[in-house]
Amino acid sequence: MKMLFIPAAQESPLWWILLKIFLQTVFFWSLFLLVIPAGLMWLESVLGWNPFHFSGQRMWGALFFVLGGSLGLTSGALMGIYGRGTPLPFDTARHLVIVGPYRYVRNPMALAGLTQGAAVALFCGSWLTLCYIIVGFFLWNYCLRPIEEQDLQQRFGGDYEAYCYAVWCWIPCWRGYSPTTREMQRNDK
Repeated sequence: MKMLFIPAAQESPLWWILLKIFLQTVFFWSLFLLVIPAGLMWLESVLGWNPFHFSGQRMWGALFFVLGGSLGLTSGALMGIYGRGTPLPFDTARHLVIVGPYRYVRNPMALAGLTQGAAVALFCGSWLTLCYIIVGFFLWNYCLRPIEEQDLQQRFGGDYEAYCYAVWCWIPCWRGYSPTTREMQRNDK
């Protein structure tokens, strides 16, 4: 699995890292939050399924999309600024990121993406999109997350173990993680 997660051989300029993160975000949001849900909603119409409706549904969907998007964009930018890499495994962060939202939840980008997907399902009243997000959660949590966490453990050792002990994967902690001075000095190198 180690070959899947590859930090860049040389550290790129920050503007280049952030541009790559922006382009990745545009691609993934377009695919996972527009194209796939649109296909699922088309399938629902072919099957004759009616969308679900309740009062305030579109407002809540829009609100959750903005909140999830803000979390995702912030997390991605911090991954570039502090981690000096992108969310993609083949261009992964060179440093353990434990600032901003990462202080409160271990993978804020996954949480943000799932929140945005649920927001799309809510906004459109799409049952299949809601199911797609639930399946996405289980795939990420049980197939992808263990691989990612194994890589982080191998690369960052005790610092990552301490972080995992203090910060949950899905439920934000009330008080943000504060690494010891020794851990912070290691991350600054």
